[in-house]
Amino acid sequence: MNKEVGVINPTLPDYDDSFGEKPTHPDPNSHPSEVLSKKVFERYINKIAISGFGFTLQCGWEGVALTFQFAWLNGGPAAIVYGAVIAGIGSTLVAIALGEMASIDPTVGAQYRWSARFASRAPAFWGYMQGWITVIAWVCNCVAAMSVITNALSGLIIFNNPTYEPKGWHATLFLIALLIITVLLNFALRHVINRLEVIGGIYHIALFIAIITTLTRLAKRSTPEFVFKTLHADSGWDNPGIAFSIGMLSTAYPISSFDGVLHMIDETKEPRKQVPRAMFFATSSNALMQFAFCICLMFCIGDEEAVSKSILPIAEVFYSATGSKATSTAMVLMIAVMAQISNINVFASVSRLVWAFACDKGIPFHQYFTYASLNFFSNIHPTLQVPLPALVLVGTVCCLLSLINLGSATAFNALIALPTIALYISYIVPISLLTLRQLAGRHPRYGPWELGRWSIPIKICSLVYLIYVTIFVPFPTSRPVTSLTMNYAAPIFIGAFLIALGDWFMRGRKNFDIPTVALDQEVGN
Repeated sequence: MNKEVGVINPTLPDYDDSFGEKPTHPDPNSHPSEVLSKKVFERYINKIAISGFGFTLQCGWEGVALTFQFAWLNGGPAAIVYGAVIAGIGSTLVAIALGEMASIDPTVGAQYRWSARFASRAPAFWGYMQGWITVIAWVCNCVAAMSVITNALSGLIIFNNPTYEPKGWHATLFLIALLIITVLLNFALRHVINRLEVIGGIYHIALFIAIITTLTRLAKRSTPEFVFKTLHADSGWDNPGIAFSIGMLSTAYPISSFDGVLHMIDETKEPRKQVPRAMFFATSSNALMQFAFCICLMFCIGDEEAVSKSILPIAEVFYSATGSKATSTAMVLMIAVMAQISNINVFASVSRLVWAFACDKGIPFHQYFTYASLNFFSNIHPTLQVPLPALVLVGTVCCLLSLINLGSATAFNALIALPTIALYISYIVPISLLTLRQLAGRHPRYGPWELGRWSIPIKICSLVYLIYVTIFVPFPTSRPVTSLTMNYAAPIFIGAFLIALGDWFMRGRKNFDIPTVALDQEVGN
């Protein structure tokens, strides 16, 4: 066993399938989803494109730019700067741990497949519950990612026209329009993805340089004491540790979607090598850029009062530096364009995850949607090379969820707060299960991305970070807590978990069809 982090193990070939020799033709006795992937999916995503896919999907510094107002009252500059350090290190460790599992078992189902394969008991139960958690998290994440852009658009309108009064249906229309555009663009993803990810990656870096340069040259400087020693606790949380922990979530969320790359595994060349590398590159590079942007942002914050009162503080930061509302608006729109490129990748990733779960008969009412004796949502368009039914299903559900904003903005905000807690739990489960197996000396057959003696320490450190973030995600952002300021993410997650549990007993335990053959292929120490 190699003992260096991330080295390529020359003793194992880079299999394209999960566990076993690469077949010339699909085995008719293989699991349905594995047969489908070998028959239909083409491996057309090269190593540059898959790295660019994860790089632009996370979109770290742009996410902080459009959402840092949530950290301003909780923690302030200290939470943003030091939070970026904690989130960057923690996120990279998680990406490395997941990358090792992707190299062991490159599968679109990722967390739910791994939970089943690494569980010592009741593998189907663990896989099924994890599948529900992961799918719900990612579908809600689609809505959350879109809402960031719609909030920015509403903020820009107010920034340029202070008399504008935003209504719930305005944001809903913006969101549905963006959803439709994103779904339609995904139809052609097969033909443009290699070029799109290269262009998106270049734009991601070029925009970063342009924004940093503009702020450092034009903005009034803050003092180092303000940047590194100021801790705001203006939200009602008297305990500075709690205020800091809530504030740092603004730096954790933008780089939390570590598994987005995993769902593109069946379309990636040399997935055992390239997917772990792409995850590490995407997360570590976004973490570094996010940290640099946070430092720059705090040194160039400008008018603190205007920032604290604005619905879109980044526009006020740009305005303080440039003195031009037109220039500031253009800069925010350029960031929004990058966020939309990220959303294209998010929808591509989620559609593949839903496709995989449908192949395993995890989607409710799958028996009523059949085509050629197969689940309708497990079909892939032969020309577009896109899981079209799954993609349309994700878009439709997101449109329906956006309608919640018409009735209650509080309920909608609770819904979009759900992805962070659900995604982090979806990472905790498989990492914990594999770590327990390793501690017991029941090692799987490792792939090319092998962590060696660092495997268990990295997983334990990543679990500490994940648990820390998960604890503070459900905290209300301000006190006293009212029905309008309550954070409903935890109750909604518990409700979703109970629904999944009920579906397991009513349907899943009889119908869920997940392969666990990998459990029999282990090696000792």
